[in-house]
Amino acid sequence: MSDQLAIGGVIYAIRLRRSYDYRYVGLTTKSAELRLRQHLKVATSGRKTPFYGWLRKQRRDDVCADVLDWVDGLAELGEAEVEWIAYLRRDGQPLLNLSDGGLGPMGIEWTQEMREAARIRSTGRKGVSRFAVENPFFRRSHSAEQRAKWSADRRGTNQGALNPNFGKFGAEHPSFGHSMTEESKRRLSEQRRGDGNPNFGRKGSAETRAKMSAVRKGRPMPSSKRSAHTRYHTNKRVFKDTCQYCVEDAGRNPNG
Repeated sequence: MSDQLAIGGVIYAIRLRRSYDYRYVGLTTKSAELRLRQHLKVATSGRKTPFYGWLRKQRRDDVCADVLDWVDGLAELGEAEVEWIAYLRRDGQPLLNLSDGGLGPMGIEWTQEMREAARIRSTGRKGVSRFAVENPFFRRSHSAEQRAKWSADRRGTNQGALNPNFGKFGAEHPSFGHSMTEESKRRLSEQRRGDGNPNFGRKGSAETRAKMSAVRKGRPMPSSKRSAHTRYHTNKRVFKDTCQYCVEDAGRNPNG
C-alpha cells in the first residue's frame, strides 16, 4: 500500500455517512482519511468556498471519505480525477468542486472582474495564523530536491537593485515602525525551544566552522560581554532589560 501511494495515489470522494451523495472529489498521494482531516482543518480556518462552507456546517463524525480509485503515476492520477469529476457530475451527484480537476491550473479561469472582486473582498481582512500542531506542515520539511529547485529559481532575484526594498531606509521601508507583539514573541520563543529549534542537537562541521572563522577574520569584535554592552547599548543609548549590564547601570543611575 505505501509503495503504491509513493508512485501514485488515490481518488477520494467526501460525503455524509448517512447519504451516498458525494459533495467533493479530490486526489491525494497519501490516504483519504488524512486528506479529510486536512480538509476539516482548512474549513475550521475559515476558507470561503462552497465545499468548505458546507463542511463547516457538518459534525466531524458525520463526514467520511470513500476511496474511488487507486492510480499509479502522478500524471495518470490527475487524469483520473478529471474523469471521476466529469462522471459523477453526469450522474447527477451534487459536487461542490469549483474546478474540473487535474494536477495543473485547469478548471477555473479567473476573469479580470473576478480578480478585482476578490481583491476588494480581501482588502483589510486579517490573516489566519496557525501555530504548532494546528499548522498542517508542523514537523514536516521539504525534500532536498525541492529546496535545491527553489534555490536555483530564486538565486540572484533579490540581490541589489532587484530587491524591491533596495535603497529604502527609514519610513520608506515597509518594516519601518513594525514591532512584534509580546504574544507573538512568546509563541515564537516556545516553538523554537528544545527539539523545536531547527538546530537542536546539531553541530557545525569542521568545514563550516572554518568558513565562519575565515569570514570573521579581521573584523573588529567585542572582547567581552561588557565591551559588547558598551558598544551596542551604552554608545547607542539602547536599554535591554535582558542585559545584566543595562540593568546594573540603570540601578546605579536611576535618573540617567
